[in-house]
Amino acid sequence: MRPIPRISTRGYYDLSNGKTLKTNSYFLYPKKYFKKLINSKELTIMIHGLRNDSAGAVAKALLAKNRLHKLGYTNPVIGFSYDSNTTGAHLIKYAKHALDVGQTIAKKNGRNLGLFIQDFKKSSPNTKIRLMGHSLGSQVILSTLEYLSKKKQNIGLIEGVYFFGASITGDVLSSKKYGKILQNIVNKKIINHYAPSDEVLGWADNEKYVKGPLGLNGATGKPISKYHQKLVKPKNHRFASYAAVLNSFP
Repeated sequence: MRPIPRISTRGYYDLSNGKTLKTNSYFLYPKKYFKKLINSKELTIMIHGLRNDSAGAVAKALLAKNRLHKLGYTNPVIGFSYDSNTTGAHLIKYAKHALDVGQTIAKKNGRNLGLFIQDFKKSSPNTKIRLMGHSLGSQVILSTLEYLSKKKQNIGLIEGVYFFGASITGDVLSSKKYGKILQNIVNKKIINHYAPSDEVLGWADNEKYVKGPLGLNGATGKPISKYHQKLVKPKNHRFASYAAVLNSFP
Protein backbone atom coordinates (compact mmCIF):
# COMPACT_ATOMS: atom_id res chain seq x y z
CA MET A 1 0.00 0.00 0.00
CA ARG A 2 1.30 3.46 -0.88
CA PRO A 3 1.79 5.77 2.13
CA ILE A 4 -0.93 8.35 2.70
CA PRO A 5 0.68 11.70 1.88
CA ARG A 6 0.54 14.18 4.70
CA ILE A 7 1.52 17.60 5.90
CA SER A 8 2.81 17.20 9.44
CA THR A 9 3.67 19.34 12.45
CA ARG A 10 4.21 16.41 14.85
CA GLY A 11 6.60 17.25 17.67
CA TYR A 12 6.21 21.01 17.17
CA TYR A 13 4.07 21.49 20.30
CA ASP A 14 4.21 20.20 23.89
CA LEU A 15 1.46 17.62 24.46
CA SER A 16 1.19 18.45 28.17
CA ASN A 17 0.84 22.24 27.97
CA GLY A 18 0.64 23.32 24.30
CA LYS A 19 3.89 25.29 24.35
CA THR A 20 5.64 25.75 21.01
CA LEU A 21 8.74 23.54 20.75
CA LYS A 22 9.69 24.17 17.11
CA THR A 23 8.90 27.20 14.98
CA ASN A 24 9.31 25.30 11.67
CA SER A 25 6.37 25.72 9.31
CA TYR A 26 5.62 22.03 8.44
CA PHE A 27 7.16 18.96 6.84
CA LEU A 28 5.83 16.87 3.98
CA TYR A 29 5.75 13.10 3.67
CA PRO A 30 6.59 11.66 1.20
CA LYS A 31 8.13 14.84 -0.19
CA LYS A 32 8.25 13.63 -3.81
CA TYR A 33 4.49 13.08 -3.84
CA PHE A 34 3.78 16.76 -3.23
CA LYS A 35 5.77 17.72 -6.33
CA LYS A 36 3.41 15.49 -8.31
CA LEU A 37 0.42 17.42 -6.92
CA ILE A 38 1.47 20.61 -8.68
CA ASN A 39 -1.01 21.55 -11.42
CA SER A 40 -3.60 19.02 -10.23
CA LYS A 41 -7.18 20.23 -10.67
CA GLU A 42 -7.89 20.17 -6.95
CA LEU A 43 -7.04 18.44 -3.69
CA THR A 44 -8.72 17.83 -0.34
CA ILE A 45 -6.96 18.02 3.02
CA MET A 46 -8.38 15.97 5.91
CA ILE A 47 -7.76 17.31 9.42
CA HIS A 48 -8.36 14.90 12.32
CA GLY A 49 -9.61 15.57 15.85
CA LEU A 50 -8.33 15.17 19.44
CA ARG A 51 -6.65 11.97 20.65
CA ASN A 52 -5.07 11.02 17.34
CA ASP A 53 -1.42 10.05 17.16
CA SER A 54 0.47 9.86 13.88
CA ALA A 55 -1.11 6.52 12.94
CA GLY A 56 -4.57 7.90 13.80
CA ALA A 57 -4.01 10.86 11.48
CA VAL A 58 -3.10 8.51 8.63
CA ALA A 59 -6.16 6.34 9.33
CA LYS A 60 -8.50 9.36 9.18
CA ALA A 61 -7.02 10.56 5.88
CA LEU A 62 -7.38 7.05 4.44
CA LEU A 63 -11.01 6.89 5.64
CA ALA A 64 -11.73 10.23 3.96
CA LYS A 65 -9.97 9.16 0.75
CA ASN A 66 -11.88 5.87 0.54
CA ARG A 67 -15.25 7.45 1.28
CA LEU A 68 -14.79 10.30 -1.20
CA HIS A 69 -13.62 7.83 -3.82
CA LYS A 70 -16.84 5.83 -3.32
CA LEU A 71 -18.79 9.05 -3.86
CA GLY A 72 -17.03 9.57 -7.20
CA TYR A 73 -14.38 12.08 -6.07
CA THR A 74 -11.17 11.12 -7.85
CA ASN A 75 -8.89 14.01 -6.88
CA PRO A 76 -6.04 13.59 -4.37
CA VAL A 77 -6.91 13.42 -0.64
CA ILE A 78 -4.07 14.11 1.81
CA GLY A 79 -3.85 14.36 5.60
CA PHE A 80 -2.81 17.10 8.02
CA SER A 81 -1.18 15.53 11.08
CA TYR A 82 -0.70 17.60 14.25
CA ASP A 83 -0.06 17.09 17.99
CA SER A 84 -3.60 16.29 19.13
CA ASN A 85 -2.88 13.26 21.33
CA THR A 86 -2.58 15.55 24.35
CA THR A 87 -1.59 14.18 27.75
CA GLY A 88 -4.47 12.58 29.68
CA ALA A 89 -7.14 13.07 26.98
CA HIS A 90 -8.51 9.55 27.65
CA LEU A 91 -8.98 10.14 31.40
CA ILE A 92 -12.12 11.90 32.63
CA LYS A 93 -10.34 13.84 35.37
CA TYR A 94 -7.83 15.27 32.89
CA ALA A 95 -10.32 15.71 30.05
CA LYS A 96 -10.81 19.47 30.48
CA HIS A 97 -7.08 20.18 30.64
CA ALA A 98 -6.35 17.86 27.69
CA LEU A 99 -9.05 19.57 25.61
CA ASP A 100 -7.74 23.05 26.52
CA VAL A 101 -4.22 22.04 25.47
CA GLY A 102 -5.62 20.46 22.30
CA GLN A 103 -7.47 23.68 21.44
CA THR A 104 -4.32 25.75 22.04
CA ILE A 105 -2.32 23.47 19.72
CA ALA A 106 -5.12 23.43 17.10
CA LYS A 107 -5.20 27.25 17.09
CA LYS A 108 -1.42 27.46 16.67
CA ASN A 109 -1.57 25.01 13.76
CA GLY A 110 -3.64 27.52 11.78
CA ARG A 111 -0.38 29.25 10.94
CA ASN A 112 1.29 25.97 9.92
CA LEU A 113 -1.49 24.79 7.62
CA GLY A 114 -1.95 28.34 6.32
CA LEU A 115 1.72 28.50 5.35
CA PHE A 116 1.48 25.20 3.49
CA ILE A 117 -1.59 26.40 1.56
CA GLN A 118 0.09 29.70 0.62
CA ASP A 119 3.29 27.92 -0.45
CA PHE A 120 1.42 25.31 -2.45
CA LYS A 121 -0.80 27.88 -4.18
CA LYS A 122 2.33 29.83 -5.20
CA SER A 123 3.63 26.79 -7.09
CA SER A 124 0.18 25.63 -8.23
CA PRO A 125 -2.13 28.67 -8.41
CA ASN A 126 -4.98 26.93 -10.26
CA THR A 127 -5.37 23.97 -7.90
CA LYS A 128 -8.55 24.24 -5.86
CA ILE A 129 -8.12 23.33 -2.19
CA ARG A 130 -10.87 21.87 0.00
CA LEU A 131 -10.59 21.40 3.77
CA MET A 132 -12.35 18.63 5.74
CA GLY A 133 -12.22 18.73 9.52
CA HIS A 134 -13.51 16.36 12.19
CA SER A 135 -14.14 17.51 15.78
CA LEU A 136 -11.09 19.55 16.92
CA GLY A 137 -10.01 19.66 13.26
CA SER A 138 -12.70 22.34 12.87
CA GLN A 139 -10.60 24.62 15.12
CA VAL A 140 -7.51 24.03 12.96
CA ILE A 141 -9.56 25.05 9.90
CA LEU A 142 -10.98 28.15 11.59
CA SER A 143 -7.51 29.27 12.68
CA THR A 144 -6.10 28.53 9.21
CA LEU A 145 -8.74 30.75 7.59
CA GLU A 146 -8.02 33.44 10.18
CA TYR A 147 -4.30 33.24 9.35
CA LEU A 148 -4.98 33.41 5.61
CA SER A 149 -7.31 36.40 6.05
CA LYS A 150 -4.34 38.59 7.02
CA LYS A 151 -3.40 38.93 3.33
CA LYS A 152 -5.76 40.54 0.84
CA GLN A 153 -4.58 38.26 -2.00
CA ASN A 154 -5.96 35.23 -0.12
CA ILE A 155 -9.62 36.12 -0.74
CA GLY A 156 -11.41 33.05 -2.12
CA LEU A 157 -8.25 30.95 -1.66
CA ILE A 158 -10.06 27.93 -0.18
CA GLU A 159 -12.64 26.37 -2.48
CA GLY A 160 -14.79 24.68 0.18
CA VAL A 161 -14.88 23.73 3.87
CA TYR A 162 -16.56 20.60 5.29
CA PHE A 163 -17.13 20.17 9.03
CA PHE A 164 -17.98 16.87 10.77
CA GLY A 165 -18.83 16.79 14.49
CA ALA A 166 -17.30 20.27 14.79
CA SER A 167 -16.19 21.34 18.27
CA ILE A 168 -16.04 25.08 17.50
CA THR A 169 -18.97 27.08 18.87
CA GLY A 170 -22.23 27.48 16.95
CA ASP A 171 -22.04 31.29 16.93
CA VAL A 172 -18.87 31.41 14.80
CA LEU A 173 -20.75 31.57 11.48
CA SER A 174 -22.81 34.55 12.55
CA SER A 175 -20.08 36.44 14.42
CA LYS A 176 -18.79 39.68 12.93
CA LYS A 177 -15.15 38.64 13.06
CA TYR A 178 -15.22 34.99 11.96
CA GLY A 179 -18.25 35.31 9.73
CA LYS A 180 -16.42 37.86 7.61
CA ILE A 181 -13.24 35.75 7.52
CA LEU A 182 -15.12 32.62 6.38
CA GLN A 183 -17.18 34.53 3.83
CA ASN A 184 -14.04 36.11 2.36
CA ILE A 185 -11.52 33.26 2.35
CA VAL A 186 -13.86 30.41 1.32
CA ASN A 187 -14.75 30.69 -2.35
CA LYS A 188 -17.82 28.47 -2.73
CA LYS A 189 -19.32 26.89 0.37
CA ILE A 190 -19.00 25.79 3.98
CA ILE A 191 -20.94 22.64 4.80
CA ASN A 192 -21.50 21.64 8.41
CA HIS A 193 -22.58 18.03 9.10
CA TYR A 194 -24.16 18.27 12.54
CA ALA A 195 -25.68 15.60 14.79
CA PRO A 196 -27.81 16.31 17.88
CA SER A 197 -27.18 12.64 18.77
CA ASP A 198 -23.38 13.10 18.99
CA GLU A 199 -22.58 11.82 22.50
CA VAL A 200 -19.13 13.42 22.83
CA LEU A 201 -20.31 16.90 21.78
CA GLY A 202 -23.39 16.51 23.99
CA TRP A 203 -21.15 15.70 26.94
CA ALA A 204 -18.78 18.60 26.16
CA ASP A 205 -21.79 20.94 25.97
CA ASN A 206 -23.28 19.67 29.25
CA GLU A 207 -19.95 19.98 31.06
CA LYS A 208 -19.58 23.48 29.55
CA TYR A 209 -16.21 22.47 28.02
CA VAL A 210 -17.50 23.72 24.67
CA LYS A 211 -20.49 26.07 24.74
CA GLY A 212 -22.99 25.08 22.06
CA PRO A 213 -20.74 23.14 19.64
CA LEU A 214 -21.42 23.79 15.95
CA GLY A 215 -21.48 20.04 15.33
CA LEU A 216 -24.23 19.38 17.88
CA ASN A 217 -27.15 21.65 16.94
CA GLY A 218 -25.80 23.59 13.99
CA ALA A 219 -25.27 27.33 13.72
CA THR A 220 -26.89 29.95 15.94
CA GLY A 221 -27.80 33.49 14.93
CA LYS A 222 -27.85 34.50 11.28
CA PRO A 223 -25.03 32.62 9.54
CA ILE A 224 -23.20 33.89 6.45
CA SER A 225 -24.61 33.13 3.00
CA LYS A 226 -21.92 30.60 2.03
CA TYR A 227 -22.85 28.42 5.02
CA HIS A 228 -25.07 25.34 4.71
CA GLN A 229 -25.80 22.63 7.25
CA LYS A 230 -26.83 19.00 7.00
CA LEU A 231 -28.47 17.05 9.78
CA VAL A 232 -26.83 13.60 9.97
CA LYS A 233 -27.21 10.55 12.21
CA PRO A 234 -23.81 8.96 12.75
CA LYS A 235 -23.55 5.98 15.15
CA ASN A 236 -21.20 7.95 17.39
CA HIS A 237 -18.67 10.79 17.41
CA ARG A 238 -15.93 8.93 15.55
CA PHE A 239 -14.95 10.19 12.10
CA ALA A 240 -15.62 6.72 10.67
CA SER A 241 -19.29 7.14 11.68
CA TYR A 242 -19.53 10.58 10.02
CA ALA A 243 -17.80 9.31 6.88
CA ALA A 244 -20.32 6.45 6.71
CA VAL A 245 -23.27 8.89 6.54
CA LEU A 246 -21.64 11.30 4.08
CA ASN A 247 -23.65 10.99 0.87
CA SER A 248 -22.22 13.66 -1.43
CA PHE A 249 -18.97 15.50 -2.04
CA PRO A 250 -17.92 18.15 -2.83
